[in-house]
Amino acid sequence: MAIGQSQAPTETVGVMAPPPLAEGPRVPWRRTPEGRARLLGISMFAPAVLYITALIGLPLVLAFVYAFTDVKVGSATSHWVGLENFRSILQSPSFRQALLNSFIFTIVSQVLVIVGSTTLSLALKDKFHGRGFVRFLILLPWVAPISLGAIGWKWILDSLYSVINWVLVALHFYKPYSAPMWLGEPVLAMASVILVHTWRLLPFSTVILLAGLTAIPKDIPEAAEVDGAGFWRILFQINIPMMLPIINVAVLFGIIFTFTDMTVVYILTAGGPFDSTQVLPSLAFFTGILAGDLSQGAAISLFLVPILVVVAYLMLRMAHRAEIT
Repeated sequence: MAIGQSQAPTETVGVMAPPPLAEGPRVPWRRTPEGRARLLGISMFAPAVLYITALIGLPLVLAFVYAFTDVKVGSATSHWVGLENFRSILQSPSFRQALLNSFIFTIVSQVLVIVGSTTLSLALKDKFHGRGFVRFLILLPWVAPISLGAIGWKWILDSLYSVINWVLVALHFYKPYSAPMWLGEPVLAMASVILVHTWRLLPFSTVILLAGLTAIPKDIPEAAEVDGAGFWRILFQINIPMMLPIINVAVLFGIIFTFTDMTVVYILTAGGPFDSTQVLPSLAFFTGILAGDLSQGAAISLFLVPILVVVAYLMLRMAHRAEIT
C-alpha cells in the first residue's frame, strides 16, 4: 500500500446469534423415567388397594349401614331404626358375657403367647444339633390350616375319647368315668379355648421375636457378661428393652388376630356351655348369619372397631416412644 493512500474503512461485522432450536414433540409424562417409575408403583400397589377395598372396605361400609336398619336375611326391604340395635344388644346378657369373654380370651392368651414366644426365641437363638427341625415343628401350627388343628384338639379334648383323660386315668389321677370334661365345664372350656389359641399364635410371635433378638448387636450382651451381668440381668436390662418395639408389634398383631378370631371357639365349643366361651365375633356370626338378624349381627361386630382402633393407637404410640428412647 502506498504512503498517503487512504485506507478504506473496514466494516464491523456483528456476531449473529444462532437461530433458536426447534422444539421437538413433547414427550408424555408416562414415557419419562419418572413417569414410568410412578406407573410401576401404582400398578404394583393397586392390587392391594383393590383387595382391601373389596374384602374389607365394602363389607365394613355395609355393616355400618345394616347396623342402623332392621334388615333381616331374606327381607326385601329395610327401615332406618337409628341406635335401636345398639340399645338392644347392650341390654342383652349374652352380649355382656361375650364382651367380657373377649377381653379374658385376648389378654390371657396374649400373656401366654408373649411368655412362650420369648422363651422359645431365647432357646432357638443359639445353634444346636437339630435346631432346624425344632424350628419346623414350632412353625407347623401356624402353617397348617387352623380348622384341621382345631378339629384335632377337639378330638384330644373330647369327653369320651380324650387321650388326656386316658393318660390321667392310667396314672390313677382320676377314676374311670370321673375325668374332667374339658369342653363341657365353663371354666375348663374357656381354659381349653385359650390354650388352643395360644398354640395357634405361638409360632407367629416366636418368629417375630426371634428376628428381633438376632438383630441385637452381640457386643452389647458380651460386654455386659464380661462386666459380671448374669442371664436374668442381661435378659431384663438389655434384651427385652432393646426388643420392646418388636414385642409391641407382636402384641399388636396378636391382639388383632385374637379379638377378631372365632374359628377356635366355633369348632371347639360353639360358644358353649351356656355362653361361657362366647366371644364377640362368634356372637355376631350366630346372630347375624345363623339366626338371620343381619342388623343385630352388624351392630355387635361394630363394637370391635373402636376397641381395635384404640388398641392399635396405644401400641403404636408405645412402639414410637421405645424407638425414641
